[in-house]
Amino acid sequence: MKHKDGFFKGVRGAKISYQYWLPDGDPRAVILIAHGLAEHSGRYTNVVDHFVPHGYAIYSLDHLGHGRSEGTRVYVKRFSDFTNVLGEYLEMIEKWQPGKPIFLLGHSMGALIAAVFLLDHQSAFTGAILSGPSVVVPKNISRLTIFMARILSALAPKLGVMSLDAEAISRDREVVRAYIDDPLVYNGKTTARLAYELLKAMQRVTEEASRITLPMMILQGGADRLVDPNGARILHDTVGSSDKTLKVYDGLYHEVYNEPERDLVLNDVETWLEGHLGMTN
Repeated sequence: MKHKDGFFKGVRGAKISYQYWLPDGDPRAVILIAHGLAEHSGRYTNVVDHFVPHGYAIYSLDHLGHGRSEGTRVYVKRFSDFTNVLGEYLEMIEKWQPGKPIFLLGHSMGALIAAVFLLDHQSAFTGAILSGPSVVVPKNISRLTIFMARILSALAPKLGVMSLDAEAISRDREVVRAYIDDPLVYNGKTTARLAYELLKAMQRVTEEASRITLPMMILQGGADRLVDPNGARILHDTVGSSDKTLKVYDGLYHEVYNEPERDLVLNDVETWLEGHLGMTN
């Protein structure tokens, strides 16, 4: 396995951190990872360790305001800051791995970024895997709340408004401890502007998901306390793909790749990928 990392210039000249892992031989396919809120690309070692030995090249980046990338922490001026940077990185990958099948893997907020990106760029991918997708507006968020969020995002865009419960990411205590101690994980509150941009992106996905028609696999922890598990079912029922798979793992928390049952999850993803990789040959 070979590992490389670096930076490229993203929106408004911000330095964006990226890294990738290559198998010893010529890659059979590419997996592009979009990570979740407040974390970074280095937290997907279980995915890397499982798939690179099987001939997959893994590419990932730290979103603007996350990890080693520049930018105010967990803040964007607009949601397209995420998708535009992802598009720039995809163009780099396509030059490095010309003609290779590319699968987009998004987790949590990264699944939302992936879903929005697919609305405009799905032809670039062979398929998509979305886990713990934060893609539907929570039922307890009223129109009034959304309106107030819009006002707050304009008046005090960098004000912290909500934080994540680290204890809810995984039932594996070592995973939680590593998350809390990780200097690249942001443990503060999400900014008002990002919170509002997330809500707007969720609304767009809800309204337009039927336009997504590429093969899709959706993974969801049944005991997820960070996103509503019903969101995965709603997304599955809404996307226009005729080839779509929903896997709900009873009792698992939010980070299904970092749960004690991770091997089951990763093997399910491998089976799905192998089936769809065969379709490209």
